[in-house]
Amino acid sequence: MDRKEFLQMGMTAAAISSVPGLISACDSPAATPDLFFDISLAEWSLHNHLFDDKIDHLDFPKIAKEEFGIHAVEYVNQFFKDKAEDTSYLDEMNSRCADLGVEQLIIMVDGEGGLAVSDQSERTEAVENHYKWVHAAEHLGCHSIRVNTRGDGTRSEQHEAAVDGLSRLSTYAEDYGIDVIVENHGGYSSDGQWLSGVIEEVGMDNCGTLPDFGNFRVSDENEYDRYKGVEELMPYAKGVSAKAMAFDEQGNEKNIDYEKMLTIVKEAGYTGYMGIEYSGELGEYEGIRATKKLLEKTGAAVS
Repeated sequence: MDRKEFLQMGMTAAAISSVPGLISACDSPAATPDLFFDISLAEWSLHNHLFDDKIDHLDFPKIAKEEFGIHAVEYVNQFFKDKAEDTSYLDEMNSRCADLGVEQLIIMVDGEGGLAVSDQSERTEAVENHYKWVHAAEHLGCHSIRVNTRGDGTRSEQHEAAVDGLSRLSTYAEDYGIDVIVENHGGYSSDGQWLSGVIEEVGMDNCGTLPDFGNFRVSDENEYDRYKGVEELMPYAKGVSAKAMAFDEQGNEKNIDYEKMLTIVKEAGYTGYMGIEYSGELGEYEGIRATKKLLEKTGAAVS
């Protein structure tokens, strides 16, 4: 570049920068900092619309992208309960997500039996009931199925049963490249020390946790400290559920300190997806948008 060209470029930049609202090529616009995590949408956030047949399960990925600008989804098996082995239906799910550019992450599995029940034959049945969801997750390209460790008996008895059930299911899922992850979802699973101890004893790379910010009620009389629980579960986390139910006038969750939660998540070294799971006082669409806004605001502050 000769001196004349250099001077002309300088004059052009000066002219641009003098115009209100325009930014010179040498300046970078103010932008929201990159978040240390990605955002996904859990299908349960739309459970009322789905149960009332106002929307169809097959349209969930489209709604996630077009309504909320979210490009990754977490399914709930209740909304395609009879389709786990219907490969044509699963192919349609794949096709729609491929067309939309939406990633399929997790199938949250309910209603297939307790993996920590004391009866051996009943526990075996529960383990085997999950096999079809392992196959479905592999077909859809999901990384995990989310399971429950509900059971009976004492704390130690349920621990032992959960280790057995999860070990057998994880061994099966390992051959399909699928992780088995446990959410704090009531009972002893909502006790962070209990659940982290179970996962530690299972000791398999494909068996982990899905920490949920909100589900820490062990019993009617016992609610576990949510921040302690998330901290205990994060070393095994293969996903995180960003639960929200109520917001104040500033858009903060009334009962969950999101900045404290995201700091715990970040300090654990987690950089995966944070799944929005809204279930509260606002309309579902409004609640999802409010949760996403809160995640972005708080994530930017923590990042």
